[in-house]
Amino acid sequence: MPLDRIRKRDGSVVPFERGKIAAAIRKALEAVGEGDPSRAESLADEVTARLEEHYVGDIPTVEEVQDLVEETLIEKDLPRTAKAYILYREKRAEIRRTKDFLGVRDELKLTVNAVNVLKKRYLLKDEKGQVAETPDQMFRRVARAVAQAEKLYDPGADVAAWEEEFYRLMVSLEFLPNSPTLMNAGTEVGQLSACFVLPVEDSIPGIFDAVKNMALVHKSGGGTGFSFSRLRPKGDVVQTTMGIASGPVSFMRIFDVTTEIIRQGGRRRGANMGILRCDHPDILDFITAKDQEGFLTNFNLSVGITDEFMEALERNEVYFLRNPRNGAVAGSLHARDVFNLIVTQAWRTGDPGLIFLDTINRHNPTPHLGEIESTNPCGEQPLLPWESCNLGSINLKLMVRDGKLDRERFRRVIRTAVRFLDDVIDVNHWPLEETERVTKGNRKIGLGVMGLADALFMMGIPYDSEEGLATAEEIASILEEESHRASSELAAERGDFPNYAGSIWDKRGIPMRNATTVTIAPTGTISIIAGCSSGIEPVFAISFVRNVIEGTRLMEINPVFEQVAKERGFHRNDLMMEIARSGTLQYMEEIPQDVKRVFVTAFDISPEWHVRMQAVFQKHCDNAVSKTINFPSDASIDDIEDAYLLAYRLGCKGITVYRYGSKREQVLYLGSDSMMRLMERPDYTMAESEYAGGCPTPLCFF
Repeated sequence: MPLDRIRKRDGSVVPFERGKIAAAIRKALEAVGEGDPSRAESLADEVTARLEEHYVGDIPTVEEVQDLVEETLIEKDLPRTAKAYILYREKRAEIRRTKDFLGVRDELKLTVNAVNVLKKRYLLKDEKGQVAETPDQMFRRVARAVAQAEKLYDPGADVAAWEEEFYRLMVSLEFLPNSPTLMNAGTEVGQLSACFVLPVEDSIPGIFDAVKNMALVHKSGGGTGFSFSRLRPKGDVVQTTMGIASGPVSFMRIFDVTTEIIRQGGRRRGANMGILRCDHPDILDFITAKDQEGFLTNFNLSVGITDEFMEALERNEVYFLRNPRNGAVAGSLHARDVFNLIVTQAWRTGDPGLIFLDTINRHNPTPHLGEIESTNPCGEQPLLPWESCNLGSINLKLMVRDGKLDRERFRRVIRTAVRFLDDVIDVNHWPLEETERVTKGNRKIGLGVMGLADALFMMGIPYDSEEGLATAEEIASILEEESHRASSELAAERGDFPNYAGSIWDKRGIPMRNATTVTIAPTGTISIIAGCSSGIEPVFAISFVRNVIEGTRLMEINPVFEQVAKERGFHRNDLMMEIARSGTLQYMEEIPQDVKRVFVTAFDISPEWHVRMQAVFQKHCDNAVSKTINFPSDASIDDIEDAYLLAYRLGCKGITVYRYGSKREQVLYLGSDSMMRLMERPDYTMAESEYAGGCPTPLCFF
């Protein structure tokens, strides 16, 4: 009698799948190179026949099935394969025990660290603080909440079908929305957007209104960006009181302290972007603001750079400063002196970055509504004052099949993700009425990608190569083209975004539901959940130790590399440990050169290639690109300058750099770093639980 059911460890009964047995045996055969992997099919048939003989009229358990697989492998004279299978079972059992310790039931077989991150940040808790949902239930909660928007456009819409489609999109890990959507969809909070830009007016009421609005956004789970360029400079006269203005940098302290006090929804730290125009009279104070240890720790800082400044820099000339109160010329500075100070401070502290304001506004989709002055905390989302945006990212690791980009699958996921993100706008609970008005007027969405480094690994293409850039350009162009097409089709179904008249889309005669569709975000924790590399960043290490929870550290090995190592016959546990000492393969003599060429890490790649990769994605991106340009600790100030100038020449909208070790607090430590020993840590590359790549400081992976 054919076996049709099996009992899982939790007692539930599910359909029996012979294919899973074959896949497990094939992996064990490949791991040790013992015989032809195609034997897995006949061995699975043998196991199935024995099960049907032993369990007539009964339902075997998962453990009983696995026991029989072990027996069969041993009897078929495959001792090393049997050992590999046994070790795999033991590893899975250890993972299950760790998840049980975390108090999370995981039906999706996510990594331990993914489950830990979900527990800390995403899964709903009961009144006692205990986890009250599983990862699968979280995705169901989000899908159900977002699909309700479909009824707004068609009372007869099959909401259940769209819920299922959105659920499948997330549970497969092909696409994940930004963190507030996963945290808050279907809850009383209901605030689903990650990015906000709030205006700061030049008055005491205006400044403190901005502080209050920031607190409300942070409480709901969003991050905020500010331009402080409207505030009058230090020492300027305040006519209403005949007092003296203290300047924008002093008022930024109030925003910083408030952020420190109000944790975002109790589940992640607050984060801000602070921008000051290069022609503001207080620009030098702003550039050097982080000289003081512990000052403005909840801010990323960027200088708003104009074309006028860059032209003065090129001509080695002065440029004029202007008082924002009345536009009057308030002095001048030599562009080269200011630029030297910027790059020196960036070399020392990682701040400030640059935001190229004129480049951003040349691509402003709604110029009739005013100029864009600021971005969100990580710089990838330029927004008008009061505007917000919701983001999501597609897992490129799952878009590769047989070593090639699966273009049709990629396009299909893009189309569904655009609809999902447009629906998010309508079910969102807004923390501020003005934000709802401006956001619904433009309906900006930001669909991006994550897992680029993993996808290139799977295709055998080095990140820092012309082929790598060409592959990235194809990915970026498909994302741009298909997301625009999907938004245009939604416009035919639901109407153009309300501020369409006068927009760039109106002038081109292209119907659009969303003023923008593409944003390349840093992803961070959602890439940990998805099990892929962060955003478009290179991996930071091939093998490293993860500080999952206090006192529990686990070795993580890039799974694509591990598979290649097994297939090529050089995989050894002690080799994986040795790689973790530095994170890179470049010093491992026994690893083939062609493998080392493909599996490069962030610090193996020269800054020029980092910038060029960012520029490729910016070329096809409506909004902007979050990308950290990583430098080794021995990089020079001139190296920073070269990267900043290259980013401007290549059309990037901004640039963020990080020289390893330039900030005291990091969430990544390379094993070769003497700081490891000073901190009494093992001599291995170590990462904290929520670090996925890019800038290794707590604020940067917001």
